[in-house]
Amino acid sequence: MFSFASQAKQVGVASYYGAELHGHRTASGARFNRHAMTAAHRTLPFGTQLRVTNLSNGKSVVVRINDRGPFVRRRVLDVSEAAARQLGFIARGTAKIAYEAL
Repeated sequence: MFSFASQAKQVGVASYYGAELHGHRTASGARFNRHAMTAAHRTLPFGTQLRVTNLSNGKSVVVRINDRGPFVRRRVLDVSEAAARQLGFIARGTAKIAYEAL
């Protein structure tokens, strides 16, 4: 059984995906909703909740993993547009973040 909770806080770069994928099926089978607090991770189980913090401004959100990705080198999470907006990185497109399972 996978246990992410025993691991330390993870740090990396997050990006977001938005309007162009709204309504499409995610890897979990759910429809992607750019207004929901969701994220994609390469290996974490679907349904895992993460606290994600933008390290440049201290803003945090809680997201639920419902997709796979990101598939861009050096990125650790793809978050929904809503999560990126609350984290404050819509304009930049990416942010250095820390995340931990709840």
